[in-house]
Amino acid sequence: MSRLSRTLQTSLRNTSCTLKGSVLAPPRTRIARSSTAASSATTTADSPLAAHLNAIFSPLQFPPELARRILTHGSHPEAVHGHNGRLAFIGRRVLESYYLLFVHDSAKASADYNYDALAERALNSYVLGEHVAPQWSLGKVLRWVPTIPRNAIEAAQEHLPDAELTRALSANPGIVRSVGLYKVMGEAVQAVVGGVYHQFGGSVAHRLFHTRILPHILLPNQHGGVPMEFHAKALSISERMGGRLEAKELKQ
Repeated sequence: MSRLSRTLQTSLRNTSCTLKGSVLAPPRTRIARSSTAASSATTTADSPLAAHLNAIFSPLQFPPELARRILTHGSHPEAVHGHNGRLAFIGRRVLESYYLLFVHDSAKASADYNYDALAERALNSYVLGEHVAPQWSLGKVLRWVPTIPRNAIEAAQEHLPDAELTRALSANPGIVRSVGLYKVMGEAVQAVVGGVYHQFGGSVAHRLFHTRILPHILLPNQHGGVPMEFHAKALSISERMGGRLEAKELKQ
């Protein structure tokens, strides 16, 4: 069975993916806290994380616990209380499903595409980390610790990335793509998608994909990203669904 067939049969069966979107869905499940003590200890730290996501994705309101998980990488000491690994796993599947459905709907009838290669080219964590994460300023708030020796960090300090990622490195100076920054940021993008799908439902996640992710991974004249033949359709859908998702669009 092809990758597209598996996607069509097993992913997002109960998700409404209309361009009209939907009202914000209630939480599907609660993420259990490890202990009352852990909850009280992290409440103060959680609030800025939720505030950041609420500002970027207004009018969505992320619960502090969900925001903490989304923005905590498994390498961080606080990951013992929960990290974004599971949400990133869900987010990867959601992204892949929406992308392959978009490609399948947009492809010419006579074309024969390698869906595995198309998904890897456009949705790998390095592409998401380099081109989507800065749009959401995730580098300012993501909690993570590089798993490399200090001397490797120092050796990379002369290769600073763009301004947004330079600000992202304030807590971890010198980390660049070669030592995992884009990968970690890409996994955070995936976790955001997983968190939105979990908390607010498939229609909101679908709108998020088409308006806040797909336009940033078109990457014309670059090796990665979405192939050129799909760019016009991607931009058309984004426009129809509200572009940057200002406040009213997410609620429609």
